[in-house]
Amino acid sequence: MMDRYSKQRKKMVESQVRARGIRDPRVLAAMETVPRHLFVNEALRDQAYNDNPLPIDGGQTISQPYIVALMTESMELTGKDKVLEIGTGSGYQTAILAELADHVFSIDRVATLASAARKLLESLNYFNVAIRVGDGTYGWREEAPFDAVIVTAGAPDIPKTFVEQLAVGGRLVIPVGGRHSQTLIRLTRLSDDVNDVKKEDLGGCRFVDLIGEYGW
Repeated sequence: MMDRYSKQRKKMVESQVRARGIRDPRVLAAMETVPRHLFVNEALRDQAYNDNPLPIDGGQTISQPYIVALMTESMELTGKDKVLEIGTGSGYQTAILAELADHVFSIDRVATLASAARKLLESLNYFNVAIRVGDGTYGWREEAPFDAVIVTAGAPDIPKTFVEQLAVGGRLVIPVGGRHSQTLIRLTRLSDDVNDVKKEDLGGCRFVDLIGEYGW
């Protein structure tokens, strides 16, 4: 069974990720390493490597593999980074980040998801991850600044809290727009001035709502 999933994972990376322009070799290697099927409900495991998002508990989703790869590559991680993730979900994106960054701090508002993700990540020997339950739109101020921030839920606007907690030169990747469709934005903080930023449009996407004080 593990061999079958290994072949499915390799096929996913080749046909869904590399074929669509993802080139960072570290991202490709991480996508081929992390056992995505363990991060979906058991009844959906045979669909884990399909080219689409899947439902998980708590009314949330695990993102389409290509979107995970695109958002991850856009963060330009070096291996020495401190990363903030908003929306732990099942922990799949968290595991990808743990492969590529020094430390990952992840927040989810659903306690059952956070607990299950923590146990699974520890069972897979990802010990560079800290997870807490709460309103992710506040960020994790006591651990700031972060080299990169990734938001896996759609926001009506970019919360200023995330920009404030970015290091100078840090990258924020976030879906912004309405509740049914968003634009994936990469924001780079250019100086100590929180308003001195560069924004790039990475294309259309659709995520669940970012719920919280500075979200929906």
